[in-house]
Amino acid sequence: MLICGVELSGSDAVVCLLSLNKGQFSLPESKVRKITLKKNHSREDLLQFQASFAAFIAEHDVKKVAIKERMPKGKFAGGAISFKMEAAIQLMSGNEVEVSLLPSATIKSTLASNPLPVPFSETGLKVFQETAFIAAYVGHLAK
Repeated sequence: MLICGVELSGSDAVVCLLSLNKGQFSLPESKVRKITLKKNHSREDLLQFQASFAAFIAEHDVKKVAIKERMPKGKFAGGAISFKMEAAIQLMSGNEVEVSLLPSATIKSTLASNPLPVPFSETGLKVFQETAFIAAYVGHLAK
């Protein structure tokens, strides 16, 4: 099954594809690393972001999207724009894609019991994709 891990940061949805087939993980090729919401954050911009994300998901035949959840309050609180982007992803129509949010506690406990099989530096991904990669990995393992 192919999962798209997502980290919402500012106006960007940083994405990473991760496939699990017969117990083997693989990173499918993708030139797309970020999907950006335009600066105006208007209704049309949100719809365009949603359409771009849906097209990316459809192009790669993704079955599940795992989003690293942001805190609504506190020191590490997510911004209003990232919550809009999250809603746009969750409300994509016409896709048979499961969208799940991964709380930090779930990520930590899953990584503690199932450490990454390979150091991130050996994946060939960009540094800014690490959180999205971890979200995809945990998305495969978390129940």
